[in-house]
Amino acid sequence: MSDKLTWDDLELFHHVAESGGLSAAGRLTGLSPPTVGRRMLALEHRAGQALFNRSQTGYQLTPAGKALQDRVRVMHSAAVPVQEILLSRKATPLIRLSAGTATAQFLADKFALLNRPEDGFRLHFVTTEAVLDIAHREADLGIRNRPAESGNLASLRLGTLKFAPYRNWSTGSPDLLGWVAVDPQHANHTAVRWLHEQGHAISVLASSITTVHELVKAGAGIGVMPCMIGDADPSLCRTGSIIEELTEQQYLVMHDDDRQRSPIRRLIERLSKIY
Repeated sequence: MSDKLTWDDLELFHHVAESGGLSAAGRLTGLSPPTVGRRMLALEHRAGQALFNRSQTGYQLTPAGKALQDRVRVMHSAAVPVQEILLSRKATPLIRLSAGTATAQFLADKFALLNRPEDGFRLHFVTTEAVLDIAHREADLGIRNRPAESGNLASLRLGTLKFAPYRNWSTGSPDLLGWVAVDPQHANHTAVRWLHEQGHAISVLASSITTVHELVKAGAGIGVMPCMIGDADPSLCRTGSIIEELTEQQYLVMHDDDRQRSPIRRLIERLSKIY
């Protein structure tokens, strides 16, 4: 760990010192109380001395903490007008939501339920089949088919995802249709690999599930799709039962330090409600 103090460290110290506790400082900064507590312990470790006396009634400054707060208070007073200048010019912040192609399509159709003009944040849909590293801030939120397994991450179960075969309902002679599939090079999902393993006659290949969807709508053949996509399209109908072995859970994964931030929390609640 670096011994260099940052303004973020000192500003968080200022909030704890002024409010007298972790919960109040957490509300001011959007961090969880345990995270604030860990940050203060790390600050004391760097300083080489105790800055707080901890008790059930809160955090009280030690003489060393009081001396530091006297200086940090002056720094904070000077920083406020600087922050006001910068914030007045800052673009509306982005929340990066990572999801696979089908899930991104599903959520894009429900954009009005996710983001409103008065929210004070913008959405960045990061559409990828790769698992981005949320712990190292490659994305803010990620929708995945498994919960977080490591790092300072938290998970919320969103719902069950089912798959079925679909065709255009108006296609003549459906028994003669071939299959539309994502090509093996881009077969990153279990449902895509499953279709290739069945030995079906594949008549058309595509590089993404979105293109498969468009091809099936055009009558090119039968495609395996998430039910949340296929059932919502009035031009499609199921041409077989749900493929139970492909059923999976979807989870929302987030950085544990970020989930109490107001914009992030609001978006989490809306995603949960949609599912």
